[in-house]
Amino acid sequence: MDTQQFERLAARARALVEPGPGGARRRILGIAGPPGAGKSTLAARLVDRLGGLAVLVPMDGFHLARAELVRLGRADRKGAPDTFDAAGYAALLARLRAPEPGTTVYAPSFDRSLEEPVAGAVPVGPDVPLVVTEGNYLLHDEGAWAGVLPLLDEAWYLDLDTRLRVPRLIDRHVRFGKDRARAEHWVRTSDEANARLVARGRDRAHLVVPAG
Repeated sequence: MDTQQFERLAARARALVEPGPGGARRRILGIAGPPGAGKSTLAARLVDRLGGLAVLVPMDGFHLARAELVRLGRADRKGAPDTFDAAGYAALLARLRAPEPGTTVYAPSFDRSLEEPVAGAVPVGPDVPLVVTEGNYLLHDEGAWAGVLPLLDEAWYLDLDTRLRVPRLIDRHVRFGKDRARAEHWVRTSDEANARLVARGRDRAHLVVPAG
């Protein structure tokens, strides 16, 4: 993503912070897209660019723990819609939309080195005007996921050519501990199945962002 494109996106995110006719209120910006599209990188850059005006709350904090995935027989499909606590994620977004004076809300994060969610890792103070959240299924319309999009003031879909996205995704898995053969198998059998499902929500986005 070049500098001009990023600055346009940062300006659009900043505009969400400016009070509308009804006065100031907490806004939520969601960034969706398939695995490996660069969602977390873009979200982190935006939050950094906006300084203290924004906090990043990742959807991946609502991954089910590995022990629970094993119990459910879903460890080999980690990252599919049913391997997250979608209802818990939607409930957190609803709570974040209506901040209570003097109350900090603690959101979970996801530790890629452990491949596990980490509870209470992201403090969201009551005076932060913008929450940026990112993840695969913000535009998904099945089950509890259908409750997410109505909680977002804007939803962007980050679109990266598969020929670029898949090699980057494989490299990411290798960086975090998988050998290359296993990483390639995982991307082919799991991540790309998820990517096809995520792509179905593309047309529900308020903005499609070409990534590169």
